[in-house]
Amino acid sequence: MTNGAGAGIPAVSTAILAMSRHLEVRDVLKTIVASARELLDAEYAALGVPDDHGGFAQFVVDGVSAEQWKAIGPLPRQHGILAAMLHNATPERLADVREDPRFGGWPAAHPDMSDFLGLPVADGDEILGALFLANKRCPTTPSRGDGCRFTEEDERLLGILAQHAAIALTNARLYERSRELTIAGERARLAHELHDAVAQKLFSLRLTAQAATALVDRDPARAKDELHQVAALAAEAADELRAAVVELRPAGLDEDGLVATLRSQTQVLDRAHSARVTFAAHCVRALPAAQEEAMLRVAQEALHNALRHSGAGHVEVTLTRNGQGAVLRIADDGCGFDPGTVRRAGRHLGLVSMRDRAGGVGGKLTVESEPGKGTAVEMEVPGG
Repeated sequence: MTNGAGAGIPAVSTAILAMSRHLEVRDVLKTIVASARELLDAEYAALGVPDDHGGFAQFVVDGVSAEQWKAIGPLPRQHGILAAMLHNATPERLADVREDPRFGGWPAAHPDMSDFLGLPVADGDEILGALFLANKRCPTTPSRGDGCRFTEEDERLLGILAQHAAIALTNARLYERSRELTIAGERARLAHELHDAVAQKLFSLRLTAQAATALVDRDPARAKDELHQVAALAAEAADELRAAVVELRPAGLDEDGLVATLRSQTQVLDRAHSARVTFAAHCVRALPAAQEEAMLRVAQEALHNALRHSGAGHVEVTLTRNGQGAVLRIADDGCGFDPGTVRRAGRHLGLVSMRDRAGGVGGKLTVESEPGKGTAVEMEVPGG
């Protein structure tokens, strides 16, 4: 690997571009750490985001395997050199961190570290985190020896990276906050929709049941018909409830990924509705969290439209790899609509919201439809 400091500003630019591609806080933190480690050719890198209780709300490492990290144990506390960077907002460049009087030792499974370079990540007066690296790698030096240390130039380059890291982290926090507000709005919309749809079904069910009761003695045949209608209305109300639960249920993307989540939700919808709902995935790789979230929400909106409004007998969901990204397609054989009336239909079918979601993660949305020929919604994202 080429010495990052020797590559200079072009390498910093590459690292900054990598950070700007992500919107989720966790993704941004991981990219910052990986970029810093590669930029300065260090063996280890980490970034800690402090909490208000003397610990760290998030702590991301690079260069340590998952097994090593698990063996190390609980997250570190804000003490020693880490505390100095967080509380005093001062850089720390040490030839051997173990000889510093503030050093308090490592946990048993912690890798041994010597030379150390750390900088605070700050937005104005607010310290967002502490970024640090250890064990500079020098390919031209046969052994680590005394000549393999972080330099003043390394510190300067890491300082540039830390400034942009603060911007990327602040933007990611703002994005997540806006997404929380959007989700709250969606839940309010779903609650209103659920109330309207199920209330109508239950009102009809009540009237039909009353009619059946009145007919039991004088017209048993008609009463039987009315009771069949009661059963049908009850089934429809149950369908509405199941569909709403699918949309309200936490997506589980972090644990299961997009493919498993879409497969699970389409299976539930297939059971809940008379239309056949199928799902297929082809060679799909993991995508940035924001893109997976947007794809899931677009799929839910498009499925909602197909199952509630199109009269489709079959809705097909496919997710296909496309370079580093993916293409999601939801196609139905329902009534379709005239694209010439897309402004009116767009508001009714949530197309504006779906296009906003796609555009918000660098993707694009296309809709193909024709009266009597069904509808296909396709969303493409670039990946990461």
